[in-house]
Amino acid sequence: MKARGGFMLRGIDPIPAAACLVGGAFLLLVTLQPTIATSQEANTQDQGPSSAPEDVFKPPDNLFQLMYQYRTAPGSGSIPGSTATVTTDTIKLRLDHRIDLSQQSMLVLRSDLPVVAKDPITSSNPNGDYLYGLGDADIQGIFAYNFNNRWAAGFGSRLIAPTGGDTLGSGKWQIMPIAGFRYEVSEISPGSFFEPYARYDVSFAGDPAKRNISNLQLAPFFTLSLPETWFISFYPSADIRVNFGDPVTGQTGRLFLPFDARVGCKLSDHTVLSFEIGVPIIRDYPVYNFKAELRLNVTF
Repeated sequence: MKARGGFMLRGIDPIPAAACLVGGAFLLLVTLQPTIATSQEANTQDQGPSSAPEDVFKPPDNLFQLMYQYRTAPGSGSIPGSTATVTTDTIKLRLDHRIDLSQQSMLVLRSDLPVVAKDPITSSNPNGDYLYGLGDADIQGIFAYNFNNRWAAGFGSRLIAPTGGDTLGSGKWQIMPIAGFRYEVSEISPGSFFEPYARYDVSFAGDPAKRNISNLQLAPFFTLSLPETWFISFYPSADIRVNFGDPVTGQTGRLFLPFDARVGCKLSDHTVLSFEIGVPIIRDYPVYNFKAELRLNVTF
């Protein structure tokens, strides 16, 4: 029987978790602090209501995010050939830094530091007890160009390091090229936009015993600004997947198609709170059974 846990104070060892969170936040903030003031002076454009959600190719400012994710997915069971539900709780620290290259172009840097609690059944964890530690950290850079007030486009890449090891991470180094565009639809409501983007996640090094990763990830991201500083986004995360790599537990095909939506509220000019939920529609390639995320965004 699995021991139930989670990222509650009673379900996690507070000493290593606090050390990871505080240490990671301190390191990221100290690294980028000298350039924050310069970027704030350059970013004088009024973004309007669209600055509430996370905007990939037209970000409003520097961003610090605290995110909690609850996710369940199929995993290997205690008996060979059987499956079990693996629950993953993640607290992630994210920091985005925008560098304005000109009035129309910019470079957006991003870093993620996840702290994970997970209950997989493995040879070293036969009872499926909760394991705690760092997940796979990543860094990302995107170049974006604003053609006018309505159109923008961009491309970049993300590098994922196997800092989570074989149990709390993929065990693989991964590179993820990213490209997409943005089209503002202010006719619907001020600040609404359509921003589809695609990524391709591929592993290139790491533990040879772990499965190779090769999958296309799509996000037909659409955000609708609502009255009273509220917004709703459909498919804000690149959760639509087509797997071309090694099969995962329970896979019967290549496609994973969920329903994914996020609703949020702009609490102040610099603070946004949002909640996202994802449930599968087609799960031939089972990425998750259920996903819920709570985000607190602070721009500065």
